[in-house]
Formats: sequence, structure tokens, C-alpha cells
Amino acid sequence: MGSVKYDVIVVGELNVDLILNKIDGFPEMGKEKLADQMTLTLGSSSAIFASNLSALGARVAFIGKIGHDQFGQLTLDSLQKKGVSTEFIIQDKNLNTGATIVLNYEEDRAMITHPGAMNHLTIQDISAEQLKQARHLHFSSYFLQPGIKKDVGRLFRMARELGLTTSFDMQWDPEEKWELNAANILPYVDIFLPNRQELVYLTGQVNLKEAVHRLGANINTIVVKLGNEGSYLFDIKAKKEIRLPAFKNDQVVDAIGAGDSFNAGFIFKFIQGAPPEECQRFGNLCGAINTTAAGGTTAFKNFDQVMKIAKERFGYEEK
Repeated sequence: MGSVKYDVIVVGELNVDLILNKIDGFPEMGKEKLADQMTLTLGSSSAIFASNLSALGARVAFIGKIGHDQFGQLTLDSLQKKGVSTEFIIQDKNLNTGATIVLNYEEDRAMITHPGAMNHLTIQDISAEQLKQARHLHFSSYFLQPGIKKDVGRLFRMARELGLTTSFDMQWDPEEKWELNAANILPYVDIFLPNRQELVYLTGQVNLKEAVHRLGANINTIVVKLGNEGSYLFDIKAKKEIRLPAFKNDQVVDAIGAGDSFNAGFIFKFIQGAPPEECQRFGNLCGAINTTAAGGTTAFKNFDQVMKIAKERFGYEEK
């Protein structure tokens, strides 16, 4: 996939997830609820994306910040086991590694996050020398990283000037203000990867075409994740739109990280130069495969194993 050291360099937040499944109801003040299952695992949109992209076979490095603590060590160990380079991850002994408590109840969930070190990553932590070692830059979780938020446009411009292609998943805004400087960021993003709900809140438009039109000339290619309805792609320059159905899983374990797995599948094909529809279909597939196991990374061990699940569960075979 090229002569540089890495195919993709990921800049983003790092935290662990404490996932509680089979709970007997959402918490209520003054009451105690029980959960039959608990999992402590690697969390964060950026880390799930990096791990699963690496498992598919891409060469991936990560730039982020964690604490010098047990959660930080779990994060490093988990990324390294998936083959992700952690050479650019900063450990700060004065900070705590972020953590998210995830409550899964039937088909719904609630999350509480302690940001910790993810608040403190800044543009000064990222150098051109690091970016030049990759062919593609991915940035995720814009609203969760106040230390670098104002400089994301600068980061993408730097990547473009160095010859990298780029992708961006803004993710959910916990404050629900949806203040994104689209004109400063999106023109330098090759692939913009929101889900439908995020796009609706960002643009104020429920209709997908109207939402895309609202962003106008700021975007290049937008790929909207539609959950169990699949995905929608619009290439502005080619004036081409593609809507593809989801791969249906009738035995969903959980959907944690499904959107990040979609991103991993899409970008895996994109960096190989595959046409948009092939990237999109593989993204849909990886999102579905994600739901066959608990957490965001469990289903992705290596490419052969992913293809085995794809064939047995979803009837998919590489052409």
C-alpha cells in the first residue's frame, strides 16, 4: 500500500469502556440496579477505528494522549495487540486516562464519559514529520477534544499540503451545540463520515439531500451512516449519489463501535483506490460484522477471520 511507513495515521481521543449488559433497567436516583454482564475494554471512536482498520490489514499509527495509569496501559496493550503503532502516543503522569461507562438496555444505551487526558491533546503534539510517515489522516470525535478543536482545520490543511488524503468523523456533541466551522474544516476533508442524527443536528435538515445541500461547496464526499438502513454517499464533484442497504444481523450482540467499524471498512478500501460503491459496501459489511460480538473490536481479529464471518453470516465474498 505504498512506500511510506504507515497507510493511515489516526489522531483522536483514547479511553477505556466499562460496558454493562443485561441490566434490569436504567439507574434511578436512590435505587440500585443489577447488570449480569460486565466488560472492560478499549473504547473511543478513534481507537476502535484504528484497531479494526489494522486488523483488516492496513498499517496504522495513532497520535493521542493518555495518563500514566492502569487504564492507559490497557489502552496501549490493546492497540499494540491489534498491530497499531503507539510510538506517537503521549503518556502524561499528571493526567488520568479517559473512561466511559456504557449502560446497554435492550436496544438502547446511555453513556457517561470522564474525558481525562483526551481534553489535553493539542496541535503542538502533532508534527509534520509524523504526518509525513502516512498516506492518509483520519480524525474523529471533534467535540470531545477541546484542546485541539480550534485547530482541526489547520491539521487537515497541513495533511493536505503534505500530500495525505483525509477523513473526518465528528461524532456526537455532548453539549448539543453543534458548533462546527464547516468552511474551515470540510474543504480539506476528502471523506466526511457523519451518521444521520449527527448530520440532522449539524445542518438542521431532516432530509438527507437538503442536509447535504446545506453544507454545499464545503464538502467533497459525504458518507452518511444510516444504521440498519445502510448508508448514503454523495460525491459533490461527480454529482453522484449512492444508497446501499445494510447487511442485516438478526442476532445483534451490541452496536458499540458499529459506526467506527463502518469507517474502518470504508477507509480500508479507499486507501486501496477502490471505487466509492465498493468502499461503501465494505463499510456496511464491517458495521454489521461489528454487531456479532461484544464491544467495538472483538469481532475483528484479522482479515481472514473477518471474511469468514462475512461469508457465513452475511453471504459476502470478495470479488
